[in-house]
Amino acid sequence: MNILILSAGTRNKVVQFFKKELGDSGKVIATDCSNLAPAVYDADVFCKVPRIDAPNYMDRIYDICRKENVDAVLSLIDPELSLIAKNADKLRELGVTPIISDYNLVEICFNKYNMAQLFKKHNLKTAKCYMSIEEFNRAKETGEIDYPVFVKPVCGSASLHINKVSSDEELRGLFSMYDDLMIQEFMPGQEYGADVYMDMLSGKCTTIFIKKKIKMRAGETDKSVSVHIPELFDKIATFTEEVGFKGIIDIDIFEKDGEYYFSEINPRFGGGYPHAYSCGVNVPAYIISNLNGTVNTVSIGDYEDDICMMKYNEIMIRKISNPD
Repeated sequence: MNILILSAGTRNKVVQFFKKELGDSGKVIATDCSNLAPAVYDADVFCKVPRIDAPNYMDRIYDICRKENVDAVLSLIDPELSLIAKNADKLRELGVTPIISDYNLVEICFNKYNMAQLFKKHNLKTAKCYMSIEEFNRAKETGEIDYPVFVKPVCGSASLHINKVSSDEELRGLFSMYDDLMIQEFMPGQEYGADVYMDMLSGKCTTIFIKKKIKMRAGETDKSVSVHIPELFDKIATFTEEVGFKGIIDIDIFEKDGEYYFSEINPRFGGGYPHAYSCGVNVPAYIISNLNGTVNTVSIGDYEDDICMMKYNEIMIRKISNPD
């Protein structure tokens, strides 16, 4: 079995995990548009590709699938997920299983306003959000919300261009500088992350790993500790099955005044997934099991509390001709 990991970048651990779980039964092929992406050198095969916005990008991916006899493909970056989901049928024609949720659901995940509406539709609490200054001002006048608030792009990732705003002047300034912004209730509570696997054969939520986030950097979890929150296990399993996610997803949740507020969903491996894997939540093995035609058993919360993850810097040194 051969698995293609797109846009591997610096996600060395994910590549290493798949290699370990495949063993001698297959290989990991990794791509990136740069030969200075360290994760590709942990793969069995590295294929350099154009940027994902290049007109021939998907043709290059199809060529790799044919040449390397790829059985399944996944991406590790947000901008590529919709592209893979949109071309899922073509990939299946080549005998390749795309490890991704359906295109429409992926698109909802990357529109923060639409995601909030989906949470509300399924009776999950989420931060209040507004698509215009006028709408926000009306809510402020009725006492529904007040400063401070977050102003962020409706579609965005990696916590880019998110600003905490405390006045009308700041708010107007940001809206005059940028398009497609939204205003969101400021959530000062504790943040949690959930690594969730949705069985690609049964559609069941088979595993949930919850981590309490201690420190964040550039939108990713830097330090965290494993916890069990039965209330969240129930809410997550019910919601993800009702909506129909597939494969691995990463959920951000806030706790405020004893209530849990669902914030965002990334339909991919989250940056903090190595914490879950090290606690025995083996998503690569679940994926390989599904690809072999086996349904995974439900094992939600099957890990220990108080296991901490602490990221630290590492380096890779290699001789590379024509680095770019």
